[in-house]
Amino acid sequence: MANGSKAGKAAKPSKEAKAAAKAARKKASKERRSQLWQAFQMQRKDDKALLPLMIGAVVGLGLVGFLIGLAFGFQWFLLPIGLLLGVLVAFIIFGRRVQKSVYKKADGQAGAAAWALDNLQGSWRVTNAIAGTTHLDAVHRVIGKPGVILVAEGAPQRVKTLLAQEKKKTARLVGDTPIYDIIVGNEENQIPLSGLQKYLSKLPKNIDGKRMDTIESRLSALGTKGGPAMPKGPIPGGAKMKGVQRTMKRR
Repeated sequence: MANGSKAGKAAKPSKEAKAAAKAARKKASKERRSQLWQAFQMQRKDDKALLPLMIGAVVGLGLVGFLIGLAFGFQWFLLPIGLLLGVLVAFIIFGRRVQKSVYKKADGQAGAAAWALDNLQGSWRVTNAIAGTTHLDAVHRVIGKPGVILVAEGAPQRVKTLLAQEKKKTARLVGDTPIYDIIVGNEENQIPLSGLQKYLSKLPKNIDGKRMDTIESRLSALGTKGGPAMPKGPIPGGAKMKGVQRTMKRR
C-alpha cells in the first residue's frame, strides 16, 4: 500500500510541469488570436462588405433580442443574449467569407486541388500526386467511406489519360470497392475547387474503417510515380488558412 501511495504521488505533475503546460496553452491561445487577427486584417482589405455584414449581424440580432424582450417586459435580459448570438453569427460570416476568398485565389493554380484535399475534414486518407506530368498535371488519391476517389487537376486532355491508367491499376487491388474519378476545374463535367469537399461528402458510404485500412495498405504498394513535386499550396497563406479554419471551428 505504501508503494502504491508513493507511486500515486509520483504520478502527479509537479508545479513546474503545471506551469509549463499553462504557459504552452497561453502561448497557443495567443498564436490563435494573432492568426485570426491577421486573417481578419487581410480579408478586410480585400472584402469591403465584411465589416458591414459583421456589424449588421451583431446590431441586428441585438435589436431583435431587445424587441422580443420588450414585448414580454424583460428586454434587458434578452439584449445580451441577442448580442452574443450576433457575435457568433459575425464569426460564421467571417469564416465563410475568408474560405470563399481563399478558394477564389487558389482556383486554377497548380497544386490547388492537392491543397484543398489536405484541408479535408473527416476520416479521409489523402495521398497527393500519385501520378503526374512535367506540366504539373496530377492525380491524387483519396480513400474514404465511399471507396477510392481519384482526383485530377490540370489540362483535361492530359489528366484523362492519367486517370484511366491509375483507375486500371487501382481496380486490380481493391476488388469490388467503388472507384470514383473526377477532374477539378470549371468546365463541363468537372468539379469546381470550392465544391470539392461538398462533392466528396455527398458520395454514398460504401465501406467501413476496417476496409479503408485494408485498401490503404494494398494501395501503398503502388507507390507514387508523379512528375515534379507538387507545390505545398497554391498561395502563401495556405498553411495559415488551415490553422484559421481550425480556430474558427473551435469557436
